[in-house]
Amino acid sequence: MELCAKAFKFGDDINTDYVISGKYKFKSNDMDELAHHAMEELDPNYYERVSPNGGILVAGKNFGMGSSREQAPLVLIHSNTYAVIAKSFARIFYRNAINTGLPVVECDTDLIDEGDELKIDLEAGVVTNVTKGIEIPFAPLPPVMAKLLADGGLAAHFKKYQGFNL
Repeated sequence: MELCAKAFKFGDDINTDYVISGKYKFKSNDMDELAHHAMEELDPNYYERVSPNGGILVAGKNFGMGSSREQAPLVLIHSNTYAVIAKSFARIFYRNAINTGLPVVECDTDLIDEGDELKIDLEAGVVTNVTKGIEIPFAPLPPVMAKLLADGGLAAHFKKYQGFNL
């Protein structure tokens, strides 16, 4: 699976309340509606900037700390965020992302700047910063997780196979 889009860069310790503020997530279950508020605490225009052409959210360490709710990765998917690249992830966010179909990549993000054009090859384990002409390696996902992502997440996988088919 290969993903190509512009980078939208944030810092370290981005918690799930920055992804979708609690003031919204308890008012609605409509992910398309909630997506309009994705990342707005840090960038009030994130949805308007990412939704038309898609994008790749890039962050530092400890992305997704906080809540164990699956709303955060779903909101990113519905905002047209293709993937999240970070130095490290909170484990619960990482698993929720895979289970909901949002690709997540752990690698060094220091060589990626806001607006850089990126290409992620999930199978090869390489992020290419097309703008700078550099490749950043990462450990590819285990085959089980790659299959879940390819199927669109855990629920889609179950629906497709009427159970696990890993």
